Amino acid sequence: MMTIWKRTLSLSEMNQLCTNCAVGYLGIEFTAQGENWLEATMPVDNRTTQPMGLLHGGISLALAETVGSLAGLLCLEEPHAAVGMDINASHLRPVKSGKVTARATPLRLGKRTQVWQIDIRDEQENLCCTSRLTLSVI
Repeated sequence: MMTIWKRTLSLSEMNQLCTNCAVGYLGIEFTAQGENWLEATMPVDNRTTQPMGLLHGGISLALAETVGSLAGLLCLEEPHAAVGMDINASHLRPVKSGKVTARATPLRLGKRTQVWQIDIRDEQENLCCTSRLTLSVI
């Protein structure tokens, strides 16, 4: 399989890019990249849970959009960028603690739009949330 990436950033550079914004505050960390996927982890702690102590659904979407958007950017040559148009999710299983891992894989990499599937799993590899992100190429 050929790689989909047009830009090369190391995981360290990806994480550095996200230090001084919401991504860094939430503890999202890019941890792995393959030929056609990108992964990041996020802790389930006081920054990412709702009042009942479960991973907040909106924060799951923030993780999904973060991973999918950066993956989308990495698939584009300069000076193009990718911005979110639509995101939806199905929350399948609650998470109370530990870390979750989000993996973004492309469903469509078009000239004007991209569609990404982002699956979020707990530390036991249980699927907790599945999301679809549509990006506009600008």
